[in-house]
Amino acid sequence: MTHPPVSSPSRRRALSAMCACTGTAAAAPLFGSGAMKMLAAGATMAGVALPAASAEIKTTLTPDQALDALKQGNRLFLADRLPAEPNRRDRRLAIAKSQAPFAVLVSCSDSRVPPEALFGRGLGDLFIIRVAGNSISQEGLGSIEYAVAELGVPLVVVMGHERCGAVGAALSVVKDHTIFPGAIGDMVQPILPAAISTRDKEGDWLDNAVRQHVVNVVEKLKISGRLIEDPIESGKLKIVGARYDLDDGSVDFFHA
Repeated sequence: MTHPPVSSPSRRRALSAMCACTGTAAAAPLFGSGAMKMLAAGATMAGVALPAASAEIKTTLTPDQALDALKQGNRLFLADRLPAEPNRRDRRLAIAKSQAPFAVLVSCSDSRVPPEALFGRGLGDLFIIRVAGNSISQEGLGSIEYAVAELGVPLVVVMGHERCGAVGAALSVVKDHTIFPGAIGDMVQPILPAAISTRDKEGDWLDNAVRQHVVNVVEKLKISGRLIEDPIESGKLKIVGARYDLDDGSVDFFHA
């Protein structure tokens, strides 16, 4: 692949912005190793000095410790004992140049399910992918791989929730052959296997499907490729499934 020169002002700005956001490792495929070396050395290109890239600080938590931190946070949430200022100014300034989240949260975009609040966390703690029905697209998978491979995140949680509208829509497709307009039908497609497999299962169909869809996503992630599989095999990464209860506020970590 031939990389374009970095001498133009627009490319210098793009290079600096990309590295500030994602780090030099992620930017290298777009700009080339030569440009990265110049950036890391603080080189001056066409009279514009670029700052040297700072080393990323990664969490030291193990997968189990990260999971325990989330469980403790949810207990504080249930007891109305959350920290008063989880996002105060000093925290914002401390993480302005780098991030070290300790968990990835794959959750539904439902407005009643904000991960930071449910786990008592603030700025820089959680790397969050949210989409209706907590499914994983290729873009979502890439986001998770980035968090694991580049940021060193030791835990991925896939969290569904009680009375999920997206899962309910999938049940409507299975039961009534409902056709949804726009891109909503496409959004529901990944949930259909869970809706179909739990249709005749004892208990509440919707809740059974919510939990089964979480299990399906977790198991799919576990075999999604070496960037995920290798750290799982070495014990550096754990992927678990959870379900949030809208009524009582508790999170049930039910699948690992």
